[in-house]
Amino acid sequence: MFEGMAKLVFFAKEEEGYLQRQRSTSGAGERKQGKQMATVEGGGGGAGGGNPEELAVGCLLSIRTTLGDEFEGQVVTFDRSSNILVLQEAPSKAGPGPGPRRNIRLLKANYIKEFTFLGHADDPLDPNNCFLDLAALQAREELAIRQAEADAERIGVGVTSEAQSIFDALSKTLPVRWDKTVIVVMNEVRVSSPYNPDSVVGGTPAANDRVKKVLDFERKRLQLRSSSGQ
Repeated sequence: MFEGMAKLVFFAKEEEGYLQRQRSTSGAGERKQGKQMATVEGGGGGAGGGNPEELAVGCLLSIRTTLGDEFEGQVVTFDRSSNILVLQEAPSKAGPGPGPRRNIRLLKANYIKEFTFLGHADDPLDPNNCFLDLAALQAREELAIRQAEADAERIGVGVTSEAQSIFDALSKTLPVRWDKTVIVVMNEVRVSSPYNPDSVVGGTPAANDRVKKVLDFERKRLQLRSSSGQ
């Protein structure tokens, strides 16, 4: 996942010297229920200030940051060169798609004030436990492509910024599209440069009159906005 990634680092609590310091400062009560706590030294480049040892992928941690944020997550990986710990937060309520939503958090290790070891679970990136809904992904891709194409069609080619502003203003109340440099409204009324009421042609008298009124109103509104510096 991260290039040149080293193995993850964990503050092992079983080391005798560390346990002695813990007993002298916080007491043995902090290690009840099998939970382990460590304080990360700030300002350094490492993942902690004492005795870094192996932190296996899949460890479940409760973390408090130096900014006061608290959350629980599972270790995905650690990039030693950037000192970034990658964590998968506890799943939230199910969203519109299948399965619960999961957030991935990238956290600089020196922003960790303290953490509690909650246990160990399977590797979150184990391909045997991963499921990809290919049909849903393909549907999202097709929707994104259609949206991108629709957005591109709304951008005039070879037109001024004023013409584009008029197009955008008209599109808020009327169906519009570009035909080269001509704005086509309701597939029947055409508005050409300089895009004022006198430039409106085609369509039924009622449609033509409506476009002229809307165009006149939008031009006045754009001029008022321009004069006020907004």
